Amino acid sequence: MKNIRIIPRLDIKGPNLVKGIHLEGLRVMGRPEEFARHYYESGADELIFMDVVASLYERNSLHEIISRTAREIFIPLTVGGGLRSISDIREVLRAGADKVSLNTAAINNPSLIREAVLKFGSSTIVVAIEVIKNTDGRYLAYTDNGREFTGKDAFEWAQDVEELGAGEIVLTSVDKEGTGEGFDLGFVQKISENVGIPVIAHGGAGKSRHVSDVILNGKADAVTLASMFHYHYVINNATDAATNSEGNTEFLSQKRNFHIFEPCNIPELKKHLIDVGIECRN
Repeated sequence: MKNIRIIPRLDIKGPNLVKGIHLEGLRVMGRPEEFARHYYESGADELIFMDVVASLYERNSLHEIISRTAREIFIPLTVGGGLRSISDIREVLRAGADKVSLNTAAINNPSLIREAVLKFGSSTIVVAIEVIKNTDGRYLAYTDNGREFTGKDAFEWAQDVEELGAGEIVLTSVDKEGTGEGFDLGFVQKISENVGIPVIAHGGAGKSRHVSDVILNGKADAVTLASMFHYHYVINNATDAATNSEGNTEFLSQKRNFHIFEPCNIPELKKHLIDVGIECRN
């Protein structure tokens, strides 16, 4: 079996790391650099940074955070949110990102994927696909944190993304994201078996076995996680979020919704995966 990548995901709003449910109801967790450093020191294989309000301002505002992070952390950094042009991509890469994640711009202008691949290489270009399951059972692609319907069938769009040259796909089930109920295994499996590029599963993990399930049964090549890791860190470490006046921080002190999850750190998750026969990167 291939080595599986474990990738913490950091959703950023302004200066804060935030977390929501179904990509909404964002709550402040703390300073993103603090969490990123902890995940790097704990054995993360990569990190994903997403500017979750970039669509409101039509630009990515993570340059300063990425620049500071890249000086201290030496694993691949993927940055997404508000990247709409080759110039936007170039600026984020210059700030210290190793890869970029495209969604809205890629759907609005699919040729941007091909152009970006030609300029920066396929390994640099990741396409994020946010999906909501329709009442008729179809999986449909959305943008802007699951708010804007695109009219695209998710399976067809994933195949288009591969044909346009993207290096990998971050696949988000908006229905599952932040719930701790587990991944949509059938959905991840169908995408994984129908494209030849790596699929990074996102959305739904609440227990270590959910991660092993999406690898063994969903055929994911990598997994990006937020709640399980963030909650473990908050439970075991003091953060500055409780003194931050911006955003909803009350739930941190009350540990609201934490019971839904079985928080773990990266070494604990990798041990579980190894114990069930899944190879992980050191």
